[in-house]
Amino acid sequence: MQWDKNNLQWIIPNYGKNLELIQSYFDKRSVDIHHEEERKITSSSTPHAETGKFKVYALHNRILRIYTTYHRSVINDLKQLNLCKWNSTENCWTLPYNAQVLPTLQKIAQTYTLQYEYVQVSKTEGSPRLPKHENYLRCPIEYIEKLKELRYSSNTINVYTDLFEEFINYYPAKKVSLITEEEIINFLRYLVNERKISTSYQNQSINAIKFYYERVLGGKRKIYLIERPRKEKYLPEVLSEEEVAAILKAITNIKHKALIMTIYSGGLRISELINLKIKDIDSDRMQIRIAQSKGKKDRYTLLSKKTLVVLRKYFKEYKPKEWLFEGEGGGQYSTTSVEKILKKALMVTGIKKRITVHSLRHSFATHLLELGTDLRYIQSLLGHTSSKTTEIYTHITTKGFDKIVNPLDKLEEIESKN
Repeated sequence: MQWDKNNLQWIIPNYGKNLELIQSYFDKRSVDIHHEEERKITSSSTPHAETGKFKVYALHNRILRIYTTYHRSVINDLKQLNLCKWNSTENCWTLPYNAQVLPTLQKIAQTYTLQYEYVQVSKTEGSPRLPKHENYLRCPIEYIEKLKELRYSSNTINVYTDLFEEFINYYPAKKVSLITEEEIINFLRYLVNERKISTSYQNQSINAIKFYYERVLGGKRKIYLIERPRKEKYLPEVLSEEEVAAILKAITNIKHKALIMTIYSGGLRISELINLKIKDIDSDRMQIRIAQSKGKKDRYTLLSKKTLVVLRKYFKEYKPKEWLFEGEGGGQYSTTSVEKILKKALMVTGIKKRITVHSLRHSFATHLLELGTDLRYIQSLLGHTSSKTTEIYTHITTKGFDKIVNPLDKLEEIESKN
């Protein structure tokens, strides 16, 4: 039984003797029964459960929605999966996307002789952002100066500036300081309902707007009366050790190989890699120094012996001057070039997973955990402020599952002895 807060009603599956139990519970009190006519559902309608089928929809926000008719054993199996929950609004089970869980879902369908269907749903297209034009309003200089004064990173400055410009151009004829709270809310609703932006985009937009009115103008902190959606929970896609080895083998250019090895073996963000300088490689202590990374923090991470060997070969051949990895004309290497290297290697290996450069960092952490490394050390190596961020890797790894004794099996052993 589930409470539907949107329609203020209790939802109970119509199976077995549920209807009779409800009638007997209310006894002499009046119970009105309304039979809703069966609706014809076309292929373009909302996904729904069908008898004999086990349908899995992979959404663009990397959430799996599972539609299946009620079956006690199937439901029990779904409940055993990490973070699998019932969504009363969509009438389905939801589960963070992870390639490793798909075979498990397929096995559940096969066990109960259900037809397995897997569908990838593309992102819903919303209205495009208003284009820049001749009279396009630019971000106030005092906004940018305040961001710099508070030592925000260049990336955050660019993001906040761009988002704030979208906001002020929604009200081009109005002075920014005079835009009302109601108008701010209307803009945020426009982003959600018409632009169909992501949760992350919405939250960043709210923060960019709040920064102006609270930090630049010195106003009071406000909570705008629009529900900030919960961030979608999903498990990051990771590579197996064999897949990482295949990717490195597919890269023949020594510079490219050194670059990918450095990211994976140090658990680096792409921005941390391109900001590395030659002096940050400490071969004596076998460490890599990450200077002023996310959160304006310095930290040290691992430098593997194999990576050091490849780095030395690369250094002798390319002779970088300041940055560890430099572009063809000097200066820092571009993030786009890093992404292209990995994309090409994935094509060569034939790996079909949704892998990005950041997936190498997730893979590094997952593999460390599987090797028995304490979560506190992994947290330090990754530079996570909160241990909760690091704990997500405990949901990814499946190593050791085969050694866990199911408590039900243990009960059966006790019964057999008696």
